[in-house]
Amino acid sequence: MQAQQAKSPETTANPLDRLAALLGDDMKKVNALIIRHMDSPVPLIPQIAAYLIAAGGKRIRPLLTIGAAQLYDDRSGRAHGLAACVEFIHTATLLHDDVVDESTQRRGKDSANLVFGNQASVLVGDFLFSRSFQLMTADGSLDVLRILSNASAVIAEGEVMQLAAAGDLATGMDQYNQIIAAKTAALFAAACEIGPVVAGQDKAQQEALRVYGHELGMAFQIADDILDYSAAQEKLGKTVGDDFREGKLTAPVIIALAETDATERAFWQRTMVDKAQEPADLAAAQAILRKHDALKRGADLARAHAAKAVESLAIVPESPLKPLLAALADYTVDREF
Repeated sequence: MQAQQAKSPETTANPLDRLAALLGDDMKKVNALIIRHMDSPVPLIPQIAAYLIAAGGKRIRPLLTIGAAQLYDDRSGRAHGLAACVEFIHTATLLHDDVVDESTQRRGKDSANLVFGNQASVLVGDFLFSRSFQLMTADGSLDVLRILSNASAVIAEGEVMQLAAAGDLATGMDQYNQIIAAKTAALFAAACEIGPVVAGQDKAQQEALRVYGHELGMAFQIADDILDYSAAQEKLGKTVGDDFREGKLTAPVIIALAETDATERAFWQRTMVDKAQEPADLAAAQAILRKHDALKRGADLARAHAAKAVESLAIVPESPLKPLLAALADYTVDREF
């Protein structure tokens, strides 16, 4: 597989870009559906929705839905509407998250809540959630409705768990894993699982893609949490240290806390719990994480999830998409930390 990729000129792009190129025609249909279904006679709704949806992002979740269906050469077209549904769920959670986190930046620009206000952001997020359920029911499959509605409920639970754990130095890796499994991996898993469902595949194939999505989502979130403390974050157009400023206990901090001394614990208490942060504190936090090799150890956790994602594809039929999905799992954690 690797030898074939080495001979291809397409390998100059990362696996996500290659996946987007391969599924470009399908994604054009998905994007058209997104634009159509975010329309409303209330002008502020499409204005806010377009502000976030058009702000960038790789559309990785809808890409996974299309890719998971096309693994089985699905010709029904059902995946297009469901991919738009998945993007609406994701966008709704972003709108709500930025309000809860009091964020000021999203994808390198002012967040929607900063531009339009918290109330409008929450309500438009509710609208997009509602639109997603309309798309689910329009598909007509109870299995699809079950998978996506369950994911929506689990995502909300994950956000509440994260809110409750913010600033709690007792948060351990088990609790952290529960949070990211709910707030991130659940939608990745659902996005992938519905692909073989609409393609008429059996439970074994559905479970394989569900596991792939779950493990990919876990790896993706851990890698993102590591990047938040890395200079590589700036290359992605994102601000370094957002999690630190918001008091979120993520993998690298939890790893460091497990080996902390009294001085370091007092630092985390002041900065993450009491929120008495000073300009030099982010650099100090990064130094502590380096001392405990927390970024590398966190990356190792992400790679373990990526490996499980690749393993889950073993029973999937061979196709041009299969090695791309495997490469995507590795790419998720091979970015510079």
